[in-house]
Amino acid sequence: MWVHDIDPIALDLGFIQIHWYGLMYLIGFAAAWGLGSWRAKQPGSGWTEEQISDLIFWGALGVVIGGRFGYVLFYNFDQFLANPLWLFAVWEGGMSFHGGLLGVLVVLALFARRYHKTFFEIGDFVAPLVPIGLGAGRVGNFIGGELWGRAADVPWAVIFPRTGDNVARHPSQLYEAALEGLVMFAVLWWYTSKPKPRAAASGLFLLLYGLFRSFVEFFREPDAHIGYLAFGWLTEGQLLSFPMIVVGIVIIIWAYQRNVYTEPKQA
Repeated sequence: MWVHDIDPIALDLGFIQIHWYGLMYLIGFAAAWGLGSWRAKQPGSGWTEEQISDLIFWGALGVVIGGRFGYVLFYNFDQFLANPLWLFAVWEGGMSFHGGLLGVLVVLALFARRYHKTFFEIGDFVAPLVPIGLGAGRVGNFIGGELWGRAADVPWAVIFPRTGDNVARHPSQLYEAALEGLVMFAVLWWYTSKPKPRAAASGLFLLLYGLFRSFVEFFREPDAHIGYLAFGWLTEGQLLSFPMIVVGIVIIIWAYQRNVYTEPKQA
C-alpha cells in the first residue's frame, strides 16, 4: 500500500504553473504527430507531412473543445444550467473522453472535405495514433491524484489524500493507461500494419475503447454527484461507452461485408 504524494505541478515559474496533466496532452499530440509522420512516409500512404501537421493541430482543438463541452454537458449539466459561463472556466479542469471523441469526429468530417478524402479513410489512419495520448492522459490523472478507484485491499492499492477518507483504492487510472494506452496501441498498430477493409480500424477503435472503459469502470469510483445510474453498478462512463461497443461491432461487420479497401490517393 502506498500513499499518493506526487506533486501535480511539474514546473512552477511563479507567474505560471505547468501541470503534469497538461504535459501529458503534449506528449499525446507529439506521439500522434510522430507516428502519423512515419506512416505518411511509407510508400503509397497517400498522405503528406503537411496534411499530418494540419490533422494533428485541428484534432487537438477538437479534443480540447469537445472534451470540455462533453465534461460540462455529460457530467455537470446542472452546474452549467446554474452558471452557463462555467463552460469556459477551463482553468478549473474537467475533460471528457466521449466529448473529445465527438469533437474529433467533427474535425475528421471537415478534414475529409478539405482534403478530398473519405471520412473512414481518415478515421482508419488516425485510429492507431490516438491510444498513446489516451494512456498519457490517464497517467496524468494518476499523477494529479484524480479520478481514483474504488476501495481495494490489493497489494498495489493506493491511498489518495484528496479523497479525504484515508481509504486504499484501486489505481484505476493506471488500469486505463495500460488498456486504453498500451494494449490498444499494440493491437491497432499491428492491425493497421497491413491493408484492411475501409472503416474496419475505426470500428475496432470504438469497440476496444468501449470494452476497456466499461471494464475499468468496475474499479473506478463514480463521480460523487452522479453515483451509480442503475443496478448498483452502472456508471455514466459505461452508459456512454455502450453505444461505442455497438457501433464498433456494426462498423466492423459492415466493413468486412463490403470488403472495400482504401486506395491510396496521390497527394
